[in-house]
Amino acid sequence: MNRVLACASSLLTCREVLQEQVPSTRSRLGMFVIEDKGGAIALMLASLLFLGTWPAVLTLLERRGRLPQHTYLDYSITNLLAAVLIALTFGQLGDSRRGMPNFFTQLGQDNWPSVLFAMAGGVVLSVGNLSTQYAWAYVGLSVTEVISSSMVVVIGTTLNYFLDNRINRAEILFPGVACFLVAVILGSAVHSSNAADNEQKLGASTNAYKLGTSGTVEPSKQAVDRDAPKDLEESGASGIRQPDKAEAGTAEYLIELEERRSIKVFGSNTFIGLGIVFFAGVCFSLFSPAFNLATNDQWHTLRDGVPHLVVYTAFFYFSISCFVVGVGLNVLFLYRPMAGVPRSSLGAYLRDWDGRQWALLAGLLCGFGNGFQFMGGQAAGYAAADPVHALPLVSTFWGVLLFVVKPLLFLSRMILLLGLDKSFWTWLTVRPLLR
Repeated sequence: MNRVLACASSLLTCREVLQEQVPSTRSRLGMFVIEDKGGAIALMLASLLFLGTWPAVLTLLERRGRLPQHTYLDYSITNLLAAVLIALTFGQLGDSRRGMPNFFTQLGQDNWPSVLFAMAGGVVLSVGNLSTQYAWAYVGLSVTEVISSSMVVVIGTTLNYFLDNRINRAEILFPGVACFLVAVILGSAVHSSNAADNEQKLGASTNAYKLGTSGTVEPSKQAVDRDAPKDLEESGASGIRQPDKAEAGTAEYLIELEERRSIKVFGSNTFIGLGIVFFAGVCFSLFSPAFNLATNDQWHTLRDGVPHLVVYTAFFYFSISCFVVGVGLNVLFLYRPMAGVPRSSLGAYLRDWDGRQWALLAGLLCGFGNGFQFMGGQAAGYAAADPVHALPLVSTFWGVLLFVVKPLLFLSRMILLLGLDKSFWTWLTVRPLLR
């Protein structure tokens, strides 16, 4: 009342009085930050679903013959778009919190050491994703995801555990990590078994196929002359007459797949595929610790008074570098392809609309999956968030539905599931007691 009287007597301006008496609605809204246990769990589960689905989409496109360079370029566009959407919504809505500026505010701050850590994480993730795109052809979707994702947990979780100042209980967290290590060994054994099994089938096949002298498979005239179905995954319900599809897992099935797919793998050394997978696993293991350093500045690289990068801003820079590296390398691969992939061009890419919508969808799934993982990691600790890389559990479903998966892989998935439960248990029961 006294403030109102002062306003009336011109001792204070009415604007000052109204600002103090009637706080704006906007000032009550802070930046959206996940802080509760339920929200973090929901984000991790969504991330697990998204990150386990997009590899199956890209694998399906490669098996249908779409060039991996075209697919990855489409994927990169929507992957960046997801980061921009997250930054402009979650990172910008509402006012800044104390020590947590909103997205546009942080773009103008002197936080380049953290920005470089975020961009370094994007570089290694992009190289890892690009490597797995070829590893899926050489090793298979299921084995690739088991090995690379398990390496992320074994290496990445260990690094994040120390970067997070050991906030998670080692006696609970690391038995789960050990389960993922066993999954790496089992995944490697499955790949060797698959390779030997395929070689035996192709060598014993006398029905229209024979092994070439170099270990590759050469179709006979009878096989060349027959009309193969346009798509192994299609039901053949079109008006064009189609012959009976080869039974899954047979030599004929493998030949039809090899003739159709864009990456030719017959005759390749078993260790080439495993080498690509392990290289990708190392790359994947480093991106989460780099992002951890970008948002928490454990090495104290920022100047005094400069706030840490908010997860949304860090993810934006992370995705920018991921986009630049992915697009740059794949434009190069258009003209200098690898792994027997046909040469292409930017013009051919722009004209290639076959399956483009699926590649764009894969980019959105991966982008939102990574973003949700980082948002959950900010709340739970990045070591506890790494178990979203139990994504082979989701890939198993798609592998069974779309591709041929050997029964032994289910054992490795159960081990991954046990590791996932162990690691989630760390955060769900122990972390609240440490606060």
